[in-house]
Amino acid sequence: MAGINISKAVFVKSAATARGFILDSKPKIVFAGKSNVGKSSVLNRLLGRKALAKVGNTPGKTIHVNYFDIDGKAFFVDLPGYGYAAVAKSVKERWGRLMESFFENPSEITLGVHIVDSRHAPTADDIGMSNWFKSTGRPFVVVANKIDKLKKCEIEGNLSLIRERLDLDDSILLIPFSAEKGDGREALMNIILSHI
Repeated sequence: MAGINISKAVFVKSAATARGFILDSKPKIVFAGKSNVGKSSVLNRLLGRKALAKVGNTPGKTIHVNYFDIDGKAFFVDLPGYGYAAVAKSVKERWGRLMESFFENPSEITLGVHIVDSRHAPTADDIGMSNWFKSTGRPFVVVANKIDKLKKCEIEGNLSLIRERLDLDDSILLIPFSAEKGDGREALMNIILSHI
């Protein structure tokens, strides 16, 4: 879609249950990642905003699906972070039910953006989320955030490990990214725009 103004982003709503999901024909770019992976920072970097997506001090607090309207032409959908050990079992179970409901509607996912930490091997939760995206049959990309925290000589090996652990075939793009410095923003934005 030509002429989308990515900086015209407005928070629309939070959905705590499947009844709150927005079901319409607008493209939906769906972001997922671990609680402390810097997902909000990636969103803010993409949108050129300081704090549209809230950067929380306490990981694991967001257990809603948040919708941002992008120039009236698409939605960025921010899924609740996962994998924070200190969260109560009941909260984890509620998160699981919410995600199952969300992924039951693959047609509502135009493009998945799975954010992982470039510094570490993917966790079991990362692998689970990657498998959820794969199960939809919808296109998705993996963003390896915090690349600025790695030495140059570590980057290639870490990216290879992420690709291997998440069992990503060559068709799935793996983008080295730094929410702090902006590395990878253009590459990710180009993919997103090609799906809107």
